[in-house]
Amino acid sequence: MSYGIAVEVKNLNVSIAGKPILKDVNVKIPESTITAIMGPSGSGKTTLLRVLNRLIDLIEGVEVKGSVKIFGRNILETDPYEVRRMSGMVFQIPNPFPHLSIYDNVALGAKINGIAKSKRELDELVKWALEKAMLWDEVKDRLRDPPWKLSGGQQQRLCLARALALKPRLLLLDEPTANIDPVNTLKIEEALRNLKKEEDMTIILVTHMPHQAIRISDYIIMLYEGVVVEVGPTEEIAINPKHELTSRFLRGEM
Repeated sequence: MSYGIAVEVKNLNVSIAGKPILKDVNVKIPESTITAIMGPSGSGKTTLLRVLNRLIDLIEGVEVKGSVKIFGRNILETDPYEVRRMSGMVFQIPNPFPHLSIYDNVALGAKINGIAKSKRELDELVKWALEKAMLWDEVKDRLRDPPWKLSGGQQQRLCLARALALKPRLLLLDEPTANIDPVNTLKIEEALRNLKKEEDMTIILVTHMPHQAIRISDYIIMLYEGVVVEVGPTEEIAINPKHELTSRFLRGEM
């Protein structure tokens, strides 16, 4: 396991149409860990995630200042398409490509980016990604079916497999279990733990559920109104939070 820094954010300020969203954010995220970004709605969690994969660029009237390095590279000075190839992204609402089969949903990104050089390599990659997303056993006999034949939770795990097929070093997830059932939630959480352990993947998870953050993360970043109010190892924050806002959030009072 590596102990380097995967993500380093310095003096990050983000405003949209002149309204401050993130204010002087400074965090370091170690490699091969799961970091949970938690906080109430409107605290800037999703905005921070969008900065990390440059999706923030697509928002009209946005202004970003500061330094954001991923594996030592300042992504604010890098082509955004390159940045997005460095990381996988799973959104809150499952969004598989409806016109493609289960197989092609996973394979498309690998084809476009030349990750698999042959049909055999592509087959192996699709199987690997679906296994890592804990979905292979459920879909291996219907890979040519459209994704709408899957349940919502299965569709979300398909989106996870799609992201993994790009072989990212960094995986970003924006409340990936907010709209799915408890069984699929636990499967996704188990998949993330396995990815960290078996693939040395660095994972950043936005969650509105404090219990989820405590269950699966190594580190917690607590955001409130665009400000990092607390950051540290999950065990320390869960047992002895230093900020009253963190305590209130953990108690479900926010």
